[in-house]
Amino acid sequence: MELTSKQRAQLRAIANSIDTIVYIGKEGITENLVKQADDALEAREIIKCKVQENAMLTAREACEALGRLTRSEPVQVIGTRFVLYRLQHDKRRRKIQLVPAGKNREEG
Repeated sequence: MELTSKQRAQLRAIANSIDTIVYIGKEGITENLVKQADDALEAREIIKCKVQENAMLTAREACEALGRLTRSEPVQVIGTRFVLYRLQHDKRRRKIQLVPAGKNREEG
């Protein structure tokens, strides 16, 4: 699922008020960390992560790698923090209602 700029802006606004729950340290992205992030995405749909000073990855690298491993969309990378979002497939359990994607300009 590709996020539109309006959806990304909506998710960035939501991310401002949530706490960082995933920390990436010197071990990098381990199987246990992926499971923790995956479980958090399943429960919350959006998570904020932080790359510690002693990590060997940049925040952008960690965001791309963790996003790929958890099948989630990167929302934002600022400094050492990044935000990931994954749509809850069960419509009854969704916590975030994204703004609908607009029409392409070419379609008019």
